Amino acid sequence: MPPPHTLTLFGTLTEAKRIFSAHSRHFLALSVLFLLPLSFSLIIFPTLQLSLTQSYVVSTQFLTLHPTHPHLPQHFTLPLIYTLFIYTFFLCATATITYSTFHGFYGRPVKFFPAIKSLISSFFPLVCTTFAATLVLFTISLTLFLLFMVIVIVGENLGFVIVIDYNSYYFMVLCTLIGVVLCLLMMCLLVNWSLACVVVVTESKWGFQPLWRSAYLVKGMRSVSASLMVLFGVLVGFWVWMNASDVLWFDAVDGWRSWPFVLQLVVGTSVLTLFLLHNVSANTVLYMYCKALHGELAIEIAEEFAREYVSLPFDDEKVPHVVTVFPGE
Repeated sequence: MPPPHTLTLFGTLTEAKRIFSAHSRHFLALSVLFLLPLSFSLIIFPTLQLSLTQSYVVSTQFLTLHPTHPHLPQHFTLPLIYTLFIYTFFLCATATITYSTFHGFYGRPVKFFPAIKSLISSFFPLVCTTFAATLVLFTISLTLFLLFMVIVIVGENLGFVIVIDYNSYYFMVLCTLIGVVLCLLMMCLLVNWSLACVVVVTESKWGFQPLWRSAYLVKGMRSVSASLMVLFGVLVGFWVWMNASDVLWFDAVDGWRSWPFVLQLVVGTSVLTLFLLHNVSANTVLYMYCKALHGELAIEIAEEFAREYVSLPFDDEKVPHVVTVFPGE
């Protein structure tokens, strides 16, 4: 059982800010390359989808009048492409920013090309790990749903329940309670798995291993991990919703001639990029503190810097002790 800690959400954010402030141009380059397209697409997608939907309706009416016209692509093609785009850029941003924050925490040189090169070894393990997490969440959801249906069917067949009114108030309340329980269970798992992507990048693990490793490391730090998740979940979710709603009624093609539309996109994507950058960096810093809390960080430092004096940026007000290694005799 790890010892109690005094690390706070503010301490994690402060340390993350210190790292990317010390390498501002490096993190700016990574943000422009990966996070800016991600932020832009999150905000512009509702407007783009609305414009294409309107075009699809007009084209469908045209096909009705001219049945010999070639068929249009299916309407779900755009959401599929959009999802793959978001997923790819998210993994690329996570891999490169985690790699850079990890080395910046140690005080190592943080360079652009090694960070990009780290994608070769991290991208597909990240894909496998996110797939494994999704598989577990889907299996749990499906199991609870099937269990609920079995209970209802058995109750009807055995006469415990004569007739179930699926539109009744009580049935809706029961479904809501089950949904709340499922959401709480999912949140608990996500908190335990919050360091999985960092483990993939820094420890070269993949699949289910990073999930179990993250659950071990986050013990004693769940409150900080949950705080980070809630904070950035609310900030990112609210900011995307607010900006996407503001630009929703602009036309995706002609809207570029409107200054309010362009200004909204510039400000919205810039702030959202900063939120995402802080989120990934803070999560990496939390991983380092978790390793220190479990007594793993001092051993690694002793092995790597056996003949150097190293003092990591731990503050006595944030964690129980300062990790310091003295030169070997």
